[in-house]
Amino acid sequence: MASEELTSAAYIKHHLQNLTFGQHQDGSWGFAHTSEQAKEMGFWAINVDSMAFSIGLGVLFLYFFHKAAKRATSGVPGGLQNFVEWIVEFIDSSVRGSFSGGKNAVVAPLALTIFVWIFLMNLMDLVPVDWIPLLSQWMGSTFLGADPHHVYTKVVPTTDPNATFGMAFSVFFLVLYYSIKIKGIGGFTGELTLQPFQSGNKVVQAVFIPINFILEFVSLIAKPISLALRLFGNMYAGEMIFILIAIMYSAGLGMGIFGGFLQLGWAIFHILIITLQAFIFMTLTIVYLDMAHHEH
Repeated sequence: MASEELTSAAYIKHHLQNLTFGQHQDGSWGFAHTSEQAKEMGFWAINVDSMAFSIGLGVLFLYFFHKAAKRATSGVPGGLQNFVEWIVEFIDSSVRGSFSGGKNAVVAPLALTIFVWIFLMNLMDLVPVDWIPLLSQWMGSTFLGADPHHVYTKVVPTTDPNATFGMAFSVFFLVLYYSIKIKGIGGFTGELTLQPFQSGNKVVQAVFIPINFILEFVSLIAKPISLALRLFGNMYAGEMIFILIAIMYSAGLGMGIFGGFLQLGWAIFHILIITLQAFIFMTLTIVYLDMAHHEH
C-alpha cells in the first residue's frame, strides 16, 4: 500500500525513480538520493536496479533452458521439457515465417533470447508495486543504515529507457553488420542513396542522392528508436496504472476494495500486453534482419 508518510505525488515519484550509482558533483562516487542528483551524474551513471533485475532474469532464463536441455529425453518428456519445446517450436515457426534471407544460425537463437528475456522482464510488472521496494528499503536501512526514503527500486527493467534502447541498438548494430556483410559497402550505400527517387539522367540522379539519403537515413534510424520507445512506452504506462491503483488502497476501505478489483482486471489484461510486447520486439528484429539479408 502507499505509505501514509508520502503524498500521492511523492509516492509516484519515488516508485518511478531508479536506484542510480554514479559520480557526484563533488567528485565522489555513490548512490543518488534524489532525482536531481541522478540527473547530475550524467550519461555514465548506472541504474543498478535495472541492471540487477535484467541480468538476474537473464541468468534465470539460461538456467532453466540449460536444465531442460541437459534433461531432454526422447521418451516421455517432463513438464519443463514440454514447456521449453513449445517455446522453441513457437520461435522456430516465427522465424521460418518472417525470415527468408537464406541461412543464418544467429537469427533463431537471438529471437528466442529476445522473446523470453523481454517477457520475463515485462512479467515483473505483475509483482505488486510495493513488495520489492519495501523490502529494499528495509534492507537498506537495516544493513546499510540508509534513509529508507532514499532507497529506490524499479523492478521492471523495460520501464527504463536505458534498457530498451540498449536492446534496440544491439539489434540495430546487427542489422548494420549483416547489411554490409551481405551487400558490401557499395550495396549498402546504394540502398541509402539511390532510392526511392531514381532517374536515367545522371545529373538528375545526382540531385536525388542527398534527398534519398535523408529519407532512407531517417527510415534506418527510426528502426531502433521505434523498437525502444514502443516497449518502454507500453510498459511504463502499465506500471504507472498499477501505481495509481495502489494509491487507492490508502483512500479508505471502499476505494481499497474497488482498487483490488481494478488491480485484478488490469493484471489479467496486462498478461496480454507483456506477451504481445515481447512478441512484437522479437518479430520486428527478425523482419529487420531479413531486410538486411535482401538486396533491392
